[in-house]
Amino acid sequence: MTSTSTEPRTGVKIRPLAVVGLVLVAINLRPAVTSLGPVLEEVRASLGMSAAVAGLLTSVPAVCFALVGSTAPLLARRWGTGGVIALGTTALALGLAVRPFAGGTGSFLALTALALAGIALANVLLPVVVKQRFPDRVGAMTGLYSVALNLGASTAAAVTVPLTAGVFGGDWRLGLGVWAVIAAAALPAWILLARDRTPSQPAPAGSASGEVTLDPAAAEATTPVAGVGGGTLQLRRQPIAWALAVYFGLQSTVAYVIMGWLPQIFRDAGLSARTAGLLFAVTALLGVPLSFVLSTLAGRLPRQSGIAVLIGLFGIAGYAGLWFDPAAAPWLWVVLLGVANCSFPLVLTMIALRGRDAATVSRLSAFAQSTGYLLSVPGPIVVGVLYDHTGSWRIPLALLTFLMVPQMIAGVLAGRDRQIG
Repeated sequence: MTSTSTEPRTGVKIRPLAVVGLVLVAINLRPAVTSLGPVLEEVRASLGMSAAVAGLLTSVPAVCFALVGSTAPLLARRWGTGGVIALGTTALALGLAVRPFAGGTGSFLALTALALAGIALANVLLPVVVKQRFPDRVGAMTGLYSVALNLGASTAAAVTVPLTAGVFGGDWRLGLGVWAVIAAAALPAWILLARDRTPSQPAPAGSASGEVTLDPAAAEATTPVAGVGGGTLQLRRQPIAWALAVYFGLQSTVAYVIMGWLPQIFRDAGLSARTAGLLFAVTALLGVPLSFVLSTLAGRLPRQSGIAVLIGLFGIAGYAGLWFDPAAAPWLWVVLLGVANCSFPLVLTMIALRGRDAATVSRLSAFAQSTGYLLSVPGPIVVGVLYDHTGSWRIPLALLTFLMVPQMIAGVLAGRDRQIG
């Protein structure tokens, strides 16, 4: 006799598990990068890395996200979003565990690329998970995982130097390698989620909880959640898709320059490595409350253009302050930049809002992120070369200040009340 109970043998409920999975993987989307900035000087000295090569290193995230991220929808169609995110988390943990013990610059770059390839898969698919599992709470859930992302970024930036100096006796390799443990902690939830390929829906009227439970039998009978690749939608012909891609690319350019170089900017201005790490952590820590509030607010508004302009003005003020004198008011500069960093949760929210369904959001997320990251690749390299040749941060910071203007224009266009699909 077949049971009519909705409770599966595993007893695992999908919606709570999806919340846990979102938070845990989001925590790990930035430490691979933000833990490196505060000890970049030591890494360069140990591996014999020039500033130009270090600039290439800060561009590796964009390259990986552009190339690997574009494959995420196709992989998700075959193995489901949960399975692909589990695969990405495994690659991330492995890369972080082995990277610190690389014998040279080439292997260090390769292992960094492995870790970032894992992040790229999750980056593209998390907006899809939100659209699938929480179609009634897109803004709030995007805000939640943006908060977790900023917590991970700020924690890695703040504690890597103290861990390296205090716990690991000055060994930067152990200080970087410890973040592999945090990445591995996210894997079990996504292994369980990989077994379910049925999207959750809002609770029906009269439902006690609205929870969807993990049912392996049902998972085998359903179409993969991502459902990507079968549509005929040509995103390249959609102005909104291009506006999102350009906005994503410009905010990524400045974000990865700051993640890779901001601690060094403060150290070159005479501040200690510990203080530089704390200052950088503030830029991410501010995103914890701001990301949730902004994403929730943006999800309720038909247009997000005004928010994009406001964020851009904060960025101009922050970068101009660094250009004037990094040491003059460092805490003010990082507060301004912390607000400017909210362009990331904003664009994720806009991606989720611009697609009519999960399949469209998956394609749109892949297009906007892969194209955007590809556009952002030259930025960190150019900054490293300019710094290497001039020995000063004034020209690179002037460039970052200027880039906020086209970013605001793209944000205005991307924030219009339009949908694709």
